[in-house]
Amino acid sequence: METEYKLTFKSEEELFGILETEWFYNICMEHEEQEAVKLTSIYYDTPDKKMIARGGAIRVRNISDSDEEEETYEHTIKLGGKVDNGLHQRYEWNYKTFSKYFSKEEFLDGISRSEDPSDILTSALDGIEDDELVPLCKTKFNRTVYTFGYGDSIMEACFDVGKLSAGDKSEPICELELELISGDVVDLMDMANYIVSKTDARFSNDSKFKRCMKLLEEE
Repeated sequence: METEYKLTFKSEEELFGILETEWFYNICMEHEEQEAVKLTSIYYDTPDKKMIARGGAIRVRNISDSDEEEETYEHTIKLGGKVDNGLHQRYEWNYKTFSKYFSKEEFLDGISRSEDPSDILTSALDGIEDDELVPLCKTKFNRTVYTFGYGDSIMEACFDVGKLSAGDKSEPICELELELISGDVVDLMDMANYIVSKTDARFSNDSKFKRCMKLLEEE
């Protein structure tokens, strides 16, 4: 189960200003400046949007600047879950590969060790064939990740800056994702509220994919 908070910022200066604060430095486990990774994601569905109707999304993400000799991709399916005042909790399955083409059979084989129940995933993909998937939207952004401890928990702070696009429309991405790696969701909630109290950040109930879908609805 993916558990994270999404916080939006008005500018890159405000977002990355967190890195210059004493309180963030004191809890961060990585004090050296981290390199940004370029992430390009394309979301797919059937023409009649079967996955969306089932509360899911299929994402193929290209991970640039990886140490691999070949292009690295991460295929992801997100499903169900709930959102409450910026807290996003949902099922998520990931499969790393060198192929940019989503294969249902390979994906189901590749995520066999996932902690989230595979029977729910299999049911969500029922009747969906690889050759009928079409691209819906795209996100392209730089992500800088810092790991830190707070309370009894370990978290990741992902600084995302870039652009999302759907159809002829686009919007900027300037947000911080706080993801719980291990520990208690209460610690994650406290950390998110602390950041909001110290900055101009706002909680966001909209994922990048949901924002893209809103753009498509405006077409």
